[in-house]
Amino acid sequence: MGHLHPDLLQRLHAAVGDAGLVSDSQAKAPYETDWLKKWTGRSSIVVRPADTAQTAAVMRICHETHTPVVTQGGNTGMSGGATPDGSGAQVVLSTVRMNAIRALDPLNDTLTCEAGVLLANIQAAAQAVDRFFPLSLGAEGSCTIGGNLATNAGGIAVLRYGNTRELALGLEVVLPDGRVWDGLRALRKDNTGYDLRDLFIGSEGTLGVITAAVLKLHPRPVARATAWVGARDIDALVGLLAQLRATCGERLAAFEMMSAESLALILAHVTDVRTPLAGAHAFHALIELADTQGDGLAALLEGGLGDALEQGTVQDVAVSVSGAQTQSFWKIREGISQAQMRAGKAVKHDIALPISAIAAFAHEAEAALRAAQPDVRIINFGHLGDGNLHYNVLLPLDTTPEVLAATTAQFNRIVHDIVAATNGSISAEHGVGQLRRDELRHYKSEVEFDLMMRIKQSLDPNQIMNPGKLI
Repeated sequence: MGHLHPDLLQRLHAAVGDAGLVSDSQAKAPYETDWLKKWTGRSSIVVRPADTAQTAAVMRICHETHTPVVTQGGNTGMSGGATPDGSGAQVVLSTVRMNAIRALDPLNDTLTCEAGVLLANIQAAAQAVDRFFPLSLGAEGSCTIGGNLATNAGGIAVLRYGNTRELALGLEVVLPDGRVWDGLRALRKDNTGYDLRDLFIGSEGTLGVITAAVLKLHPRPVARATAWVGARDIDALVGLLAQLRATCGERLAAFEMMSAESLALILAHVTDVRTPLAGAHAFHALIELADTQGDGLAALLEGGLGDALEQGTVQDVAVSVSGAQTQSFWKIREGISQAQMRAGKAVKHDIALPISAIAAFAHEAEAALRAAQPDVRIINFGHLGDGNLHYNVLLPLDTTPEVLAATTAQFNRIVHDIVAATNGSISAEHGVGQLRRDELRHYKSEVEFDLMMRIKQSLDPNQIMNPGKLI
């Protein structure tokens, strides 16, 4: 175990009691390995405060003793941002015991809750008052809203509702020195200076501990219309997206894309799925409209896709005629991560691009990767509607760690250089964490990185908040 202040454990115990500490090595293990089993570290102790006051006490102690702190929610991240290092000197601060929904205000369309509330429980609480919380992602049954906010999580509804940042009105944050900023304002207009809320959202636990939030609720959609389409190339899907945005407006809730290679991978490795369309298509899209009024929604989607068929924008269309068929479409889309894990070792890229640049990027990136490795297996899928691609390269299951590391570095640079040239982002929704930390320095301008460092130094002068992550 790394060097610890002699009074640390005793003071932490006094702050949170027996129920708030996890010290047994076996019990600590789940907190020390990330969800992907890619990063594993060691913690001095896991602290699980029950409320904001206990969190503030923990942070005061760690600030005074210069003890580094790694904040962790549901531990479902994809970038190693909530995993301690191997020194054994870092405290893991888990927010899972702070799981109360403090207030529901249907008239104001807001929900106030603590950081440890599961995303699925927030969705259910909103539904119970006939409202809708639109953040939706694969880990919603185990991820917490604090982690979603800290990483500015995306998901399948960003096209219509935005990232987590757009779904939060106010925050409560414990600062590195233990002070509490109460910014739990349920306001849509507050023009009184710097927007501190946005400073902490997406900061990945490097500036403070998010302990509670005021979230925006929306009217609950009562009708959906869903379709699967096949197209000759990604250019055609980008064109279709523009057409549907023009005709369907805000009703367009999802526009998910995958290549033929991605679909074939899912069909081979996920049970109880079948191709929605006859014939071969180079690219596919799952499209969904949603509305608070059901009349005419299916006709609107069918009309738009019918026009696209007549114009040759798409090659084939299957419009869902039942809830079961809609579920079968979504099961295909949701099976891609599982299929990749079963089929090989993926070199992953979570990138964001201007939608107008996506087609050119896809062609250029494929050419560059095939020039480096002619038989490369590209798994291109993602949230086309908001410009977020998961542009992955699948290597064989028996790829050695050495080859995987070297190939990852080579392919990352190829893909990310092209992304940077389009003024895109190398991390769209998964965060930076450990995974993209060094690359971030390569792609951020000196001015931008200097501003980030100045903010970090100002709020966390002892450099205790999630060291080694993000910056």
